[in-house]
Amino acid sequence: ELFKKDRPDFESKWSDIGTFIKYGLISDEKFAERAMDFALLKNTEDSHFTVEEYKEKIKTVQTNKNNRLICLYTHDRQMHYSLISQCRERGYDVLLMDQIIDNHFIQHLEYKAEMSFKRVDADTIDQLIEKDEKQESVLSQDEQNQLQSVFKSVVLNQDSQVEVKALSPNDPPVQIIRPEFMRRMSEKQHMMHMMKGDQNDLFKDHYQLIVNSNHPSIAQKMIQAEEAQKMEMATYLTELALLEQQMLKGPALNEFIQKSLSRV
Repeated sequence: ELFKKDRPDFESKWSDIGTFIKYGLISDEKFAERAMDFALLKNTEDSHFTVEEYKEKIKTVQTNKNNRLICLYTHDRQMHYSLISQCRERGYDVLLMDQIIDNHFIQHLEYKAEMSFKRVDADTIDQLIEKDEKQESVLSQDEQNQLQSVFKSVVLNQDSQVEVKALSPNDPPVQIIRPEFMRRMSEKQHMMHMMKGDQNDLFKDHYQLIVNSNHPSIAQKMIQAEEAQKMEMATYLTELALLEQQMLKGPALNEFIQKSLSRV
């Protein structure tokens, strides 16, 4: 009734009542049939939309090559500020999903509303919404293999993967991505261990390191540098990417700070 009569007031109360409505949607089928019409999605610019309104808003730009609607989201707009900015430059909209229940709400919408969700760090920006266009690398396959070998030798987590991709020259030289499916599974398992009171650090920060072979720092500087310089550049760019994702911690973070200070 409030939604129909005074929507601005309803939107102002959404941060307080949204959790209960989302829980009702997930847990009660009869409630869901009625509430889906007034359940709201909020984007990073603090605008509110019903599910159908949002689907209409993004369908032109955020439909992938398989005709699937892709909703992009973040759980922390400060942490993902740079990625959100890159999405906006491409005309993409980003939702704010920062409540604990949102992981379950997202899965509910994927099943009921025929839309897929990807966090903005789940892939490179060009690949978040797959299109038919394909970038060509300015480097040969042999040069790309050399880069991959160098970066593999400097990643902090040896279980993580390194991939060289042909991206836009304007994209960052090195990015950290955490594939959506694997990250969701890790978060679920982590939550289960927390509920059991398991205090052991069972989960490491697994990630994929994406090297942009078309970025000038890579294609023009690093590829022509001496081996020692390549290692130094690869280490620095990797640490910058980890720092942006708040994944550079402890001794590694301290060492990075000390090296940066020594260059001043």
